[in-house]
Amino acid sequence: MEVKVVGAGLAGCECAWQLANRGIDVELIEMKPGKKTPAHVSDDFGELVCSNSLRSDELTNAVGLLKEEMRRCGGLIIACADATRVPAGGALAVDRVAFAKRITDQIRSHPRITVRSGEVTEIPEGTVVIATGPLTSEALSEKLREISPDDEFLSFYDAAAPIVTYESVDMENAYFASRYGKGTADYINCPMTEQEYKDFRRELCAAQEAEMHGFDDGGVFEGCMPIEVMARRGEDTMRYGPMKPVGLEDPRTGKEPYAVVQLRKDNAQGTIYNIVGFQTHLKFPEQKRVFSMIPALKNAEFVRYGVMHRNTYLNSPQLLDRYYRLRSDPRVRFAGQMTGVEGYVESAASGMLVGIETARELLGQAPADFPRTTATGALALYISEGSVGNFQPMNINFGIIEPLGYRVKGKRNKNAEISRRALEWIDGLHRDGIV
Repeated sequence: MEVKVVGAGLAGCECAWQLANRGIDVELIEMKPGKKTPAHVSDDFGELVCSNSLRSDELTNAVGLLKEEMRRCGGLIIACADATRVPAGGALAVDRVAFAKRITDQIRSHPRITVRSGEVTEIPEGTVVIATGPLTSEALSEKLREISPDDEFLSFYDAAAPIVTYESVDMENAYFASRYGKGTADYINCPMTEQEYKDFRRELCAAQEAEMHGFDDGGVFEGCMPIEVMARRGEDTMRYGPMKPVGLEDPRTGKEPYAVVQLRKDNAQGTIYNIVGFQTHLKFPEQKRVFSMIPALKNAEFVRYGVMHRNTYLNSPQLLDRYYRLRSDPRVRFAGQMTGVEGYVESAASGMLVGIETARELLGQAPADFPRTTATGALALYISEGSVGNFQPMNINFGIIEPLGYRVKGKRNKNAEISRRALEWIDGLHRDGIV
């Protein structure tokens, strides 16, 4: 028995790992290094092209629950993230280079995984998992469109934030702190006065954007909105978003600034930091000019400018079932962001579920059937339910997980109880020998 997995991103690698660990031979096909998208720079698998954060690690947060489910299911991606984490308060952030290298080494050394380089332009024969992600090549995208009648194959645009060197940050105009003093003070905070903020917003709104065919403000996924789009939405929109000053008291004044730009460590050494929430597709010279108006970044050295890239995803409720199988041709499965799960962790989790369920199917075993009471199951059911209208990519959240059915006082207590219930079910998989 062999399964072909197309794409060695987070979802593809996780899927291959789960299959191989269950005795299924895997051919993992990756177009790198022969061909890369504009957003890719590394030859390694599991490359992070946007933030280096996998978000909250707390069980009172839905993504924290999802990560813990993956840990208990023997997930590769979460294990590699835990092994390469960098300080980020209550979040799980990674050294992106070490993270990708560790994933690559684990995949290449697995005796049941064969890696083949090359671009896939046709849907392969046999059981196949397509995990080519939001950066699916044009050739394969065209083939996928053929299985999506009535224009059901959709797309949106995503953006990545710039990265600056730590030594170029003017710490006379910045300070380390985490919001409300929670966790360790891992973020560099760059305060701005009211006038500095208004001048910055004015120039941001007027800055030249890179040409992007088919892009408009309405085509942006809300969870990864370019900072210039946010600026155009209103004078205070950024101050209620990535530039929110609440809970970030400036030790020099003892007061909260008018606005704050946060920088988060992007590697283990702490030599580079990304500008949190500043995804952008401004022209590179404009990024340098406008972002240097932030006092602490007036002499910033940009080691990576923000880039805009094309993302594609399926109208999954019309096309896929809860196992991420194509309803019209169940031998074809999908995993990752192209299914409409949004985020690194969610993509890897979808790959985990596909790997587990595909292996069980091929081995003649009953499906695990992750329920809606788990974060993993809730995502699969969200993307596969035909009742969902105007389908849009979705991060994991407690709103799509089945309610408790009984009252628990306090939101954090309720979320903790939802997580306890989910992990109890996941632990049952161990008792049943499923994971």
